Amino acid sequence: MAATKNHDYHLVDLSPWPFLGSVAVLIMAIGGILFMHGSPPWMFLAGLVGVLYVMFAWWSDVVKEAETGYHTPVVQLHHRYGMMLFIASEVMFFVAWFWAYFDASWYPGEAVQFARTEFTGGHWPPQGIEVFNPWHLPLFNTLVLLLSGTTVTWAHHALLEGDREGLKWGLVLTVLLGVLFSSVQILEYSEAPFSFSGNIYGATFFMATGFHGFHVFIGTIFLLVCLVRAIAGQFTPKQHLGFEFAAWYWHFVDVVWLFLFSSIYVWGSIGAVGIH
Repeated sequence: MAATKNHDYHLVDLSPWPFLGSVAVLIMAIGGILFMHGSPPWMFLAGLVGVLYVMFAWWSDVVKEAETGYHTPVVQLHHRYGMMLFIASEVMFFVAWFWAYFDASWYPGEAVQFARTEFTGGHWPPQGIEVFNPWHLPLFNTLVLLLSGTTVTWAHHALLEGDREGLKWGLVLTVLLGVLFSSVQILEYSEAPFSFSGNIYGATFFMATGFHGFHVFIGTIFLLVCLVRAIAGQFTPKQHLGFEFAAWYWHFVDVVWLFLFSSIYVWGSIGAVGIH
């Protein structure tokens, strides 16, 4: 009787994944540093494989815990708090790139930043930079992401109503739209009239949109895993935290893109000498 559980909290079993994950991250970091100094990338790749394996194994354990019934309403609430904090940290991550872009664009000729004035010519976009036309591929990708937001919402509502076919097809369409967005962005990058290095516009543009593209890639994998789990029948109307978090993450990616499109593509093209 002394060992009988009389609370709603989940006291997790001892797990090797936090320690193994930290070791893998350390190996990957050291390998990445060595690679940037001319060494072969094998150490970095070994660390990356270790990180990916730990992610798969650790999250598999979390799924098993949910299926066993350890995710009580209290535990689910705390998982939601954790996901909210994670998304909040991601927001601040993108704030840094927006800050860099707006600081350079609002003050292109600041006297203190004399090196910046040399690169920008005292105006924004910098002299000699031909920017993208926001009403071509960027607008198309905006429509793609907005449509994907509706399909993932459709999938969520279908799950809540017990419509498994609606859940599966909503996820299939969302994954396909995510792949389409990434493909169009790769095409856009291949046609970019400016490079990452050598100019402050290219650096801020590719860092902001590139990291967003990476988040779209991660979100697509997140939703693809949810699709596999949906086909396996692992989600129920009352037990679907994994899918709920994937949907939250996808909506976050959508909102970030709207800010990117309106500020970097649309506002950043105003006054541009050349539009590609």
